[in-house]
Amino acid sequence: MKNRLGYTSQHAQNGLHEPLPAIEAVVNHYWDYEVTIGIPEFTSICPKTGLPDFGVITIRYIPGKYLAELKALKLYINGYRNLGIFQENVVNRVLHDFAAAIKPVFCEVKGVFVPRGGLGTTVVARHGKEPKKLSS
Repeated sequence: MKNRLGYTSQHAQNGLHEPLPAIEAVVNHYWDYEVTIGIPEFTSICPKTGLPDFGVITIRYIPGKYLAELKALKLYINGYRNLGIFQENVVNRVLHDFAAAIKPVFCEVKGVFVPRGGLGTTVVARHGKEPKKLSS
């Protein structure tokens, strides 16, 4: 189906199933704390225009049994560099892939994308139930 601006369902699905490097996990030895990972130079490609999208991705999570191995996460994130994918799909795919690999108690992925054409986008997706307060 094509809308009046020429976007198709193929554009909307682009980037959702392309292979990316694996997010790897390492064993967590502590409990009841939060981790925030900032990715200030995120890039991907608009699947319709082919223009680059730039943004800041923040992954905030409460680990369970595993932590994210950061070098593997970096390689995973770099896999988006030439991938045509909508900004909303970026955030939701990162959340889905991260949660599947790390199995956190709670996870939030936030994408703040640089404005193009006068519009900036912020997308937030969550997995699990955020605890009210971490114990001290």
